[in-house]
Amino acid sequence: MGRNILITGGAGYVGSVVTGALLSRGYNIVVVDNLSFGGEGLLGVWHHPNFKFVKGDLTDKTTIPSLFNDNQFDGVVHLAAIVGDPACAKQPDLARKINLEASTHLLEEAIKRKTPRFIFASTCSNYGKMADPNGYVDENSPLAPVSLYAELKVKFESVFLKEIKKDEQFSPTALRFATVYGLSPRMRFDLTVNEFTKEFALGRKLEVFGEKFWRPYCHVYDFGRAIDLVLNADAKKVAYNVFNVGDTSENYQKQMIVDEIKKLIPILQVHYVSRNDDPRDYRVSFEKIKKELGFQISRRLPDGIREVKNLIDQKILLNPDDAKYKNS
Repeated sequence: MGRNILITGGAGYVGSVVTGALLSRGYNIVVVDNLSFGGEGLLGVWHHPNFKFVKGDLTDKTTIPSLFNDNQFDGVVHLAAIVGDPACAKQPDLARKINLEASTHLLEEAIKRKTPRFIFASTCSNYGKMADPNGYVDENSPLAPVSLYAELKVKFESVFLKEIKKDEQFSPTALRFATVYGLSPRMRFDLTVNEFTKEFALGRKLEVFGEKFWRPYCHVYDFGRAIDLVLNADAKKVAYNVFNVGDTSENYQKQMIVDEIKKLIPILQVHYVSRNDDPRDYRVSFEKIKKELGFQISRRLPDGIREVKNLIDQKILLNPDDAKYKNS
């Protein structure tokens, strides 16, 4: 029998990929999602014998207890959130409710029900702007969130890493994910790599700001692999611990992403503009997860560019400009 895992936000861009990945590895999966972006991302796994879906909103105080009443979970993968800086800025009260209050409720319930594993999807945005422009930040670097999105991630990390009483039977882990890209059953084109590739593949001109700022990037498929790795790791290695998820060689400036796309689409119309509304600038080291857990990525940025370009070229999506492919 596979282990029983609760995935919150399992119908989302990351969630639908993680759900499919964990089902393929033999887990029994319960997904809870309020379907604010629809549930099409789950259609591919709907008939899987080990898949169960619960439509529910984590901000509703009854949702979380009833999930634990109906199921005995071996682990929680907590992905549900208002995701990204623009979306959180647009709905700050809702972001606080979901990203901090409901998350804390979920954590408390998992502890109360003696759920052994708890994985929280955090973000490298927590690092904000690095102090040393020539260096790298790692899990021990000071956190300097410059958006409500990252601020709430930092606060919730603090709740379960520092504020709750440590329990040997409970193993919570924060995974600070790099900026995500790649194909998902619930596709998004408001993510840098996906957006740039789509616009250039459609022959459009693109305005790019902050082209010299650094960010790390990671394919969404590798998020599922990292989560599986942590679920199976020795609890001593992952309990009350933090790991950046990505690869140190996959830090890019936006201009470098444009240059990578240029290798596939030689004629690009790009205009670099000066804007100061997103000061995030960080190069991240991913040596810890590599050394301590043996994690290695399976896809690199050019692979993601190729698959998104192919998706657009083959007209797999009827209208890639549809608002449903954005979170904000």
